Amino acid sequence: MPAVTGPGLRITGWGTALPDKVVTNADLALTLDTSDAWITERTGIRQRHIGGTTAGLGAEAGAAALAVAGLTGADIDVVLLATSTPDQTMPGSSAHIHELLGIRGGAFDINAACSGFVYALVAGAGLVATGSHRVLVIGSDTMSRITDWEDRSTAILFADGAGAVVLEASDGPGAMLSYDLGADGTTRHLLYAELGGTMIMDGREVFRRAVRSMVESAQTCLDQAGVTVDQVALLVPHQANLRIIDAAASRLGISSDRAAIVLDRTGNTSAGSVPLALVDAVEAGRLAPGDLALLCGFGAGMTTASALVRWDGTGHR
Repeated sequence: MPAVTGPGLRITGWGTALPDKVVTNADLALTLDTSDAWITERTGIRQRHIGGTTAGLGAEAGAAALAVAGLTGADIDVVLLATSTPDQTMPGSSAHIHELLGIRGGAFDINAACSGFVYALVAGAGLVATGSHRVLVIGSDTMSRITDWEDRSTAILFADGAGAVVLEASDGPGAMLSYDLGADGTTRHLLYAELGGTMIMDGREVFRRAVRSMVESAQTCLDQAGVTVDQVALLVPHQANLRIIDAAASRLGISSDRAAIVLDRTGNTSAGSVPLALVDAVEAGRLAPGDLALLCGFGAGMTTASALVRWDGTGHR
């Protein structure tokens, strides 16, 4: 895919939502054959948030993003929800968020698993390029509902949470410089959940493929924009496992201090993880106007997604 051209966009609002209930590694060790040290060493996760609904968390994150942008739901042309854990088979949980936030325009869900937020961000940029003025992009998942809490391989990883950004049309160069989207449907068996069932994962193979696919997608994205890795201020990766993030960052030539990390506090929130990490970095002052952020996701399917964004940071809060 070429570098992004056409009408520009700005990210003018951002927000997150996490359930109140915190489950620590020590809590899991009460029912699983594990320990805080074992989980932390292998994943980097120390605690996670459990609870809420996909629409509820998504609406909370969306409302926070609208507040930063100085907007209301009546100003939004489309709301895009990235999720693989909708609250109902139909309608999409975006319809419930549409109701909760009073969205004026359309609403639809995108399921690209843990790559979902970056997929939705690219789709939102496409909508702006073809005439939408304001798009609300949300990543929200309640992975605890499809987790087998007796399966140590998945119970220690997954959690619930949401993040959101507001995209607005703008004159001049846009915030998104390039993107790369991919999938390999032949690997569906490596990570899946049947309807009404819980997740099954081949962790070793997912790890191996995740590192390779994330690096390839990120490098493709940089090449398309004509940007070197040294020009990237911040890597915002999917928060699956600290070992995966460290390995991918190392292969890309990005030092660990240039990666946004929240999984120690949030666990793997699937489509919620990239925006949670992005907003955490923004609120910590790690992105200044004009900085380049490289957002990368990978997930079941095996979907991959990267987007290179020039941060504007012009929220109205």
